[in-house]
Amino acid sequence: MKACIIQPPYSRDVSDSEAFFQYKMNLLDQCDDSLDIIVLPEYSDVPCATSTKEETLFYHKKYIDILLNKCIETAKRCHALVFVNALYAINGNYRNTTYVYNREGALIGQYFKKHLPPLELETLALDSDYTFEPSEPYVLEIEGLRYGFLTCYDFYFYEAFANIARQNVDIIIGCSLQRSDSHDAIETMCRFLAYNTNAYVIRSSVSFDEASTICGASMVVSPYGKVLKNMYGKFGMEVVEFNPQDKYLKPAGFGNPDAAHYEYIEYGRKPWQYRPAGSSIINTEKRLPYPRLCAHRGFSTVAPENSMPAFGAAIALGAEEIEFDLWPTKDGEIVSCHDRELERVSTGKGLITDHTLAELEQLDFGIKFSEKFKGLRVVKFEEILQKFSCHVIMNIHIKPLSYTEPYPEEIMQKIIAMIRKYDCEKHCYLMLETDLQIQQFKAYAPDIAVCVGHLEDRPWEIVNRAITYGCEKVQLFKPYFTQEMIDKAHANNVICNIFWSDDIEETQEFLRMGIDTILTNDYQKISRIVKK
Repeated sequence: MKACIIQPPYSRDVSDSEAFFQYKMNLLDQCDDSLDIIVLPEYSDVPCATSTKEETLFYHKKYIDILLNKCIETAKRCHALVFVNALYAINGNYRNTTYVYNREGALIGQYFKKHLPPLELETLALDSDYTFEPSEPYVLEIEGLRYGFLTCYDFYFYEAFANIARQNVDIIIGCSLQRSDSHDAIETMCRFLAYNTNAYVIRSSVSFDEASTICGASMVVSPYGKVLKNMYGKFGMEVVEFNPQDKYLKPAGFGNPDAAHYEYIEYGRKPWQYRPAGSSIINTEKRLPYPRLCAHRGFSTVAPENSMPAFGAAIALGAEEIEFDLWPTKDGEIVSCHDRELERVSTGKGLITDHTLAELEQLDFGIKFSEKFKGLRVVKFEEILQKFSCHVIMNIHIKPLSYTEPYPEEIMQKIIAMIRKYDCEKHCYLMLETDLQIQQFKAYAPDIAVCVGHLEDRPWEIVNRAITYGCEKVQLFKPYFTQEMIDKAHANNVICNIFWSDDIEETQEFLRMGIDTILTNDYQKISRIVKK
């Protein structure tokens, strides 16, 4: 099999666009019928670096039809597969897309880039909703060979390589720009990818300058991790011949039969040792859309509040958020319970903060809700994180031990460390009540969102307090809020929670007013309204 990698010149000066685009077209004209695969770089419709969405779309619209028609013509003339990346219009927006043309020039597949960097998410504002949904690696089977795909930024996400390897791909097509990485770094990534997937990697990029040591590095790498060709900064095209059936099998441990590297690794894989992952992972706090419903103390009408059954029931039914409360024990452990007093929710007496964890674990936290939950123990914060981190947004109400003093420094640090340990920073926010403690947590963990809570002696100041202290949310406490407060919050990019509603008509009114997140005790009933 013969693969042609095309590496055209690239510039920061858009006045070079016409010449550089024509250079690419001329290279396609030089391809012949000895080739089986032709790969072009990312954004082949935008020949030079652009700085705005408008500028990008100008060149896309100018060149896209010429580019795709040339690729179709080349596929037919050379009787070769052609892989080219360009923007694709969809849903009133555009996606970064690798087009796949078969030997007859028919479009047989489109790969939508899985990982979009800030430039594409923020400056170009490309359609990205699909990237936040679970999906299998995109694989095309063509003429008995299985093709996988990565585009530029995708190459950095090595955690995806194992999933691609599971698809038994033979060839991975990589259309790229990667304008800041060194040739050595790019080669390391491609070798690592090929070795870990047991596939040939065919990467096409652009080059700023033939003498440059960054950008460029269009290459072909074998499953052995061997670089068959690296163009470095060279302009033009290179042809590489290889046998796609030649795969690397290694000794899979002493005395075991040979196997692909990923098969050997799969034998000992322990996902629980890595970052949370899987189909249950949801979007981050900043990106999950509104309106949302927050299960107050979990689904607390069907299971004891602040319990694992209550949290699990809400999450299983699709709750975007759960709310729960934290207290430190006498010996510095962190547990979840709404009341500081034990009598209402357990068989204990006195304050939760006056008992050690071992003492609390002797109490029954389920029997007072129902005989069915007899024997339920107090929930540790770490247990909640272990089971549900990244599966739901956590509204973590850190109960004040004092309304005039700072929160205990060691306990604050322990709470934040635990959130970081379970990779939950982007899937939670902290509900804090006093100004002093808001400032304290904001200073210590500025990357974790804070929601301003209700103060009985200053209920009408909640929005102003959030603005003053740079908080991301407020948790309005009915009836101490007005439409003007909601509007002012939104004008200052502050999200509005409301505590609480279990009533359908009230919920509908809150939504009409622009409330973003409604806390509820009756998740199933209220979710039918919010999810509409």
